[in-house]
Amino acid sequence: MTRLFEPVVRVATTAFHHGEVSAGSRQVPEETAIALSYNRVGYAVMMATPRDLRDFATGFSLSEGIVDRAADLLDCELVTVDQGIECRMRVGTDVADRLARRRRHMAGALGCGLCGLESLAEATRAIPRVGSGLTISAEAVMRGMRAMAMQQELNRQTRAIHAAGFLDPADGSVLVREDVGRHNALDKVIGALAGAGRSAGSGVVLMTSRVSIELIQKCAVAGAPVIVAVSVPSAHAIRAADEAGITLVAVAREDGFEVFTHQTRICFGASRHVA
Repeated sequence: MTRLFEPVVRVATTAFHHGEVSAGSRQVPEETAIALSYNRVGYAVMMATPRDLRDFATGFSLSEGIVDRAADLLDCELVTVDQGIECRMRVGTDVADRLARRRRHMAGALGCGLCGLESLAEATRAIPRVGSGLTISAEAVMRGMRAMAMQQELNRQTRAIHAAGFLDPADGSVLVREDVGRHNALDKVIGALAGAGRSAGSGVVLMTSRVSIELIQKCAVAGAPVIVAVSVPSAHAIRAADEAGITLVAVAREDGFEVFTHQTRICFGASRHVA
């Protein structure tokens, strides 16, 4: 049973390279069923990497609007069972009553951030606007993405793990969390920030994935003004970011990036502009 709860495992493979077959092995990421419950009432089951699960539980609760503050989670107990890991969270009566009224039950598949919603209205819920004070240099964005890549311990072992990061422009530090699911990785970062009493509004969210509407929703709820990702965003995500006042930077590679919304937060300095 131990293997289910390790973030990375080694498996046997048969390799074929340059016309030759050989026995080999490869490290791969683990997926474990993580059951999230509040006051012992089941709410969701997500497939996630079994690491930083308290951060995940806190971030999920905040980004999904279950609680308003990390302090609303009175306790979080991790319990291993045969099928996976239970995150048993305890909340006050007001939060429990709100949960009962929502009647939302979902089973989250890997990479799906909207599984199990009972109506289209929930999937297209209003997105709050974020504050506008932060500005950051283009060079700092590039350094942040490089710093996140250097901290991707699990991905170096497997080449199959997403990362989310939080770049603090004040000192250039980058907080990183990894998971097989990009939504889970972002929830872990949100939870880690909340647990440390830090505001997502003071820095930049970094993602190794594409940007979809769910990631914009989570960033907006957390109050993050800038999100940077390596892949192309969806058109829906671009519209949502524009509406929420979020600066959306994507296609962030070694040679640069593209800004899709609210460009004024990015300072390009003496960079040459061409038509």
